[in-house]
Amino acid sequence: MVMHSHRFKCIVTALCVAVGFSLPVYAQQTTLDELYQDLAEADESTYARIEGQIIAQWEKSGSAAMDLLLRRGKDALEDGQPDVAAEHFTALIDHAPDFSEGYYGRASSYYLLGLTGPALDDIRRALTLNPRHFEAMRGLAIIMEELQRPDDALELYEMILTMHPNSQDVLVSVDRLKLQLEGLAL
Repeated sequence: MVMHSHRFKCIVTALCVAVGFSLPVYAQQTTLDELYQDLAEADESTYARIEGQIIAQWEKSGSAAMDLLLRRGKDALEDGQPDVAAEHFTALIDHAPDFSEGYYGRASSYYLLGLTGPALDDIRRALTLNPRHFEAMRGLAIIMEELQRPDDALELYEMILTMHPNSQDVLVSVDRLKLQLEGLAL
């Protein structure tokens, strides 16, 4: 009987640990889902705050050390040092390969360094990990424009607008590309 009781306690403990670890992930996903819904319904006075909350959720790796690497990479980008930023983001990716922000940050660094191929590869990986990463989509759209693929860029911008209909940069880009494509059709 003691053996069955011990086995039962082990099973209950394992179940509690599994549920305990999965609840924060579920809660974060629910929060993100709610934030995306709020963003889709936001008006001009509230969308920036909600966008910031979404980005803040994206930036939570679950590890203080990984968050520090992300912060250092972002700071290096802001300081105009994309080469240093790329090193920080590469370290982040090495230690947290399932964290999309590392790939997005390194893609931004590579883009600023003129390394379009590696930037595209990192954007692909960021979007694989976080398919609703509208900033990575916008980066991809910018690259598509530079590669003279305005139809693809427009499609990406329109995808962003389904999630983030008040994005001013995207709205301007859509208008500009539509005018450009109408001019090409003439």
